[in-house]
Amino acid sequence: MHGDLQALGRAVKQAQYRQHRALDGALAAVGTTLAQWDALRAIGRSPGASARELAATTFQTEQAFGTLATRLTTQGLIERRPGRGRRIEHHLTPAGEQVLTRGGKVADEVLAGCFATLSDADREALLGLLQRLNGEEDA
Repeated sequence: MHGDLQALGRAVKQAQYRQHRALDGALAAVGTTLAQWDALRAIGRSPGASARELAATTFQTEQAFGTLATRLTTQGLIERRPGRGRRIEHHLTPAGEQVLTRGGKVADEVLAGCFATLSDADREALLGLLQRLNGEEDA
């Protein structure tokens, strides 16, 4: 049983690694990286979110996200605005929205290729299993 679980864990990691490499390489064509595009996507989904919220959403530490947000601010892709108390809110700029949109098209193409060997039913089943594994009941 342990070997099967280890093989399963390795297969999930291998698929993730292959997907991330493909995305990172393709996103370079629109002038961004996977980490940057993922941050833009998170901000686009939750305008005004704090660094803590965005770090959790993008699977980073607050410090790593802060460094990334500084880079995105310097590039003119996001704005940081004061919120309530000490909270700093994050928002996309028009340039950030453009990179997010162009990156989304690239990601759709790359992911279609990554999952091309699976039927629609297989992709739906895989998504359901992963959501259950991650505790996402009705995602």
